[in-house]
Amino acid sequence: MKKFKLLSLLLALSLVLAACGGSKEEGKEKASGSDFPNKSIELIVPYAAGGGTDSLARSFADQTDIGESVAVVNREGGGGAVGMQNGANAKADGYTVSMVTVELLTLPHSGLAQFSYEDFQPIALLNEDPAAITVSADAPWNTIDEFIAAAKEENLKVGNSGTGAIWHLAASAFEQETGVTFNHVPFEGAAPAVTALLGGHIDAVAVSPAEVRTQVEAGELKVLAVMSDNRVEALPEVPTLKESGIDLSIGTWRGLAVPKDTPEDVVQKLEESFGKTAQADAFKDTLNKLGLGYRYEDGEGFKALLKEQDELFAELIPSLELN
Repeated sequence: MKKFKLLSLLLALSLVLAACGGSKEEGKEKASGSDFPNKSIELIVPYAAGGGTDSLARSFADQTDIGESVAVVNREGGGGAVGMQNGANAKADGYTVSMVTVELLTLPHSGLAQFSYEDFQPIALLNEDPAAITVSADAPWNTIDEFIAAAKEENLKVGNSGTGAIWHLAASAFEQETGVTFNHVPFEGAAPAVTALLGGHIDAVAVSPAEVRTQVEAGELKVLAVMSDNRVEALPEVPTLKESGIDLSIGTWRGLAVPKDTPEDVVQKLEESFGKTAQADAFKDTLNKLGLGYRYEDGEGFKALLKEQDELFAELIPSLELN
């Protein structure tokens, strides 16, 4: 009987200890979810070091204060497809953030990527740059209406940053909206296209204001119109297409996103911290120095933009004659 009582006492004691241990472990797991982040966060940049997206990412990583370091990792290839695919496939724990660009939408509709914007949970939009119709300073056209009239009479050469790239798509969308036809000339990036324009080898480019700002300030080029809803701060005298009755806003943008199944509490912490950095004057000053346009949207606003532009590119890209 004594032996039985002793065994019963030991069993009861073991159950109590197990219960205490279980509670401790459960509390530990709960805390690990609530103390995010507790290690370094990786920020994937889908392009090579030194470019505009990389410079933006590194400046943001240096300025953000989320409690842990943010390490930028370049995973270029496939026009951004490699890095963004890596980001979509990453563990959904908040420790891998992707710097996504407009190619998140254009690559899939061009048959060049398997992901879609729905594979990501948007965190914050940081930047937006419209396409700008730019010509030589001594070109005979001083308004976008004059340029359109000329394009209807002759086959103007318009340079872009590569077949199927955003600036090619912008010029093609402009064709559709105005009824003109261009001779599209692809280059390995916007910079060589601008160089060709300066050399008189092409008639115009449709790249971002930042990519022609230096030459405009030097009096070598002039911008006829920007493809945005509002005038660009860096070029306040340049009208939008909408001011000429052309309903077209298109360009590039950069933002932050995580895999779609990332826990809501982690997403909220990232939104709060990254949003604070994105709206700070120091970050806005950085974009200005880099010659990049500023636009901030929180996760919901960024998601709405992605949906709207995905529908645009789903209709636009299949209809293009990429010559």
